[in-house]
Amino acid sequence: MRKTFMNVQQKTPEKIGSVLIISAILIGLFVLWGVLSPGTLQSAADSGLGWMIENFGWFYMLSTAFFVLFVIAIALSPFGRMRLGKPDERPEYTWYSWIGMLFAAGIGVGFVFWGVAEPVLYYIDTPMGYTPETEQAAAAGLRYGVYHWALHPWAIFSIVGLTLAYVQFRKDRPALISSAFYPLLGDRVNGWTGRSIDILAVIATCTGVATTFGLSALQITGGLSYISAIPNNVWTQITIIAVVTVLFMISAGKGVDKGIKKLSNINLAVAGLLLLFVIIVGPTLFILENFVTTLGGYITNVASMSLTMTPFSESTWLGTNTIFFWAWHIAWAPFMGLFIARISRGRTIREFMAGVLLVPSLLAVLWFTTFGGTALNLEISGQAPIADLVMSNVELALFATLGELPLSMITNILAVIVILIFFITSADSASYVLGAMTSHGSLNPKLSVKLLWGFLIAGTASVLLISGGGGLDALQTASIIAALPFAVIMIIMIISVLVMLGRDFKLEGKKTRKKRVIQLKKEIKEEFLDDVREEVYEELRDEVKEEMIEEMKEEVKEEMIEEMKEEVYEEMKEDFYEEIKEDIYQELDIDKDKKK
Repeated sequence: MRKTFMNVQQKTPEKIGSVLIISAILIGLFVLWGVLSPGTLQSAADSGLGWMIENFGWFYMLSTAFFVLFVIAIALSPFGRMRLGKPDERPEYTWYSWIGMLFAAGIGVGFVFWGVAEPVLYYIDTPMGYTPETEQAAAAGLRYGVYHWALHPWAIFSIVGLTLAYVQFRKDRPALISSAFYPLLGDRVNGWTGRSIDILAVIATCTGVATTFGLSALQITGGLSYISAIPNNVWTQITIIAVVTVLFMISAGKGVDKGIKKLSNINLAVAGLLLLFVIIVGPTLFILENFVTTLGGYITNVASMSLTMTPFSESTWLGTNTIFFWAWHIAWAPFMGLFIARISRGRTIREFMAGVLLVPSLLAVLWFTTFGGTALNLEISGQAPIADLVMSNVELALFATLGELPLSMITNILAVIVILIFFITSADSASYVLGAMTSHGSLNPKLSVKLLWGFLIAGTASVLLISGGGGLDALQTASIIAALPFAVIMIIMIISVLVMLGRDFKLEGKKTRKKRVIQLKKEIKEEFLDDVREEVYEELRDEVKEEMIEEMKEEVKEEMIEEMKEEVYEEMKEDFYEEIKEDIYQELDIDKDKKK
């Protein structure tokens, strides 16, 4: 059985690293600001976000479009045959478990939270060029919802995941964001340059995950209040976070294989069951037609949507929606990328891109057209005021939609279970990633370090929920602002991975050519030996044939001589006998004559 991790990655440092200390202090100060003065934090964060979107919106649009083109090109290129690991390694997890863990890492929560909300929101608050509450607005709402969760976010995650998987499992570097820059920076990644990159990644990850903690708690509490008498207030949310923290601690203690993997498999099955149920009992024909229409519209318009700005308009829709989501996904990239890298060892780059880019994108189209399409059908037909809920209590939108379908109590409970498990696996994977990044890149961070980050994330979300005044929203905004420098880091990361792939591809080419030369020599030698063997065989055959002929001649000659001797002897014997007989007769005749 092959070793799962290299020796250099198995060592878990006993000493607390500077990345952990500095990151924890900065996050603690930020949270303290949110507790003491959430209003000023919200104001500062909003100002920063507005400045970033206004001045760098073009950069986000262009860079994310480039990321999609890059990952497709690299998958189709000769580099696609190379493995994320040693050439003889094979995938550690089955395809089903791998896909399940991709969603479990945290993005699955986004599907569940925004699957109903986004299409309905864009039906009311439309992209530029569409009239609200029209058929065109409904189609655009579904298309833009898919656009925000299909190729572009997964291209962002796959670039970081690809680079980190390659440097970890091919180059035996530690599981750190800074490791991706070793081909460009050399040993400087072990100094403060590398630590600064890792600190930025840790802060972006921690704040982004803490925000998801808060949003998940809001949605679970909203769901419970919708199907029961449990109040939807901050103390219920804190209780949910506490319960999830205990459950995630149990999962973290079991490790990736027994914790996240099993929960992901279960949740993928439950989410699939919920999806099929809505397709079957919901407006089936409407969903299927919307799936085809949205998929076609997305494929047809993805290029124009990716490269469209509004320089001649005062519209802020693009900044508050598309650019906001691109920045949010980039802020999640360190976390998602490192976790995807951890579970993708042994896969080829082409297989990796197919799984990370295409499968989630198709599932995004199916999920958003199913749940968003059902919600739009209810809104347009007037059966339920889904749009009002989206505008006021967005966390209730999914449960209100399921409430209009048969067996609503069962489906709402299933929805709560799906969100809860996504919540647990997100916390588990986040604590693992943060533990690895603050343990000098160990792929087996100590349980104590993982639990420390779990408590910090849960505590951050809880404190900001209690403080109110927009503290949680401010934290989300701050994590998105941190995405700007990380977007630049991602571009440099692409250069770094291309350098590594180019070098290794040439090296593999030389090794392949050497193997082919050796194989060719072997084949030529074997062919030559066969020819020589055949020639020698023919020569020896002739020699042996001649020798055998000579031997046979001698044998036949001897046999014939013996036979001839006998024949001659018999002939001579008879002749001799006749001569003697005649001589005797003659002698007898002479004696008779004498007597007479």
